[in-house]
Amino acid sequence: MTDCPMCSKWNDDADLRIAEMERCLVLLNRDQFFPGYCFVFTREHVTELFHLDPPARRTVMEEVPAVAAALNRVFAPAKMNYELLGNMVPHMHWHLVPRFRDDPLWPRPIWSEPHEPVALSTEECSQRIDLIRSALRNP
Repeated sequence: MTDCPMCSKWNDDADLRIAEMERCLVLLNRDQFFPGYCFVFTREHVTELFHLDPPARRTVMEEVPAVAAALNRVFAPAKMNYELLGNMVPHMHWHLVPRFRDDPLWPRPIWSEPHEPVALSTEECSQRIDLIRSALRNP
C-alpha cells in the first residue's frame, strides 16, 4: 500500500532495523524514553489478525513474543507492554514497550501524558540494536 506509513517504515528508518523475520519486521523506536521500545509489524499490509490465514497468524503470534522475550533478556523490565491498536496507522503493528517501576509513567499507559523524546546517539542506538539482535539469535 503506497500511502501507509508502516509499509514504508522499514526503508524510512533503515538505521533502526533490528530483524527481518518470516512474517514480521522489527525496528527500534527512535524515541527511547522507554528503553528498548520496539515496533514489530507485518511485512505485508494487513490490518487485522483475522485477515491472516491460520498458518501466517500462528507465525506472527510466535514472532511477537520472541521479540518480547529478547527485550526481556536485554532490559529485564518489571513488565512488557504489548500495544496493538491500528486506529491511526491501519497496518498491523505492535508497540513492545519494556516497563520499569522507576519509569515516570509507571504503572500508567505510555500515552497517559506527554514526555520529552529521548534520542540516542548513533553509537548508542547501534549498541542497543546489536544487543537486541543478539538476544533474538540466542534465546
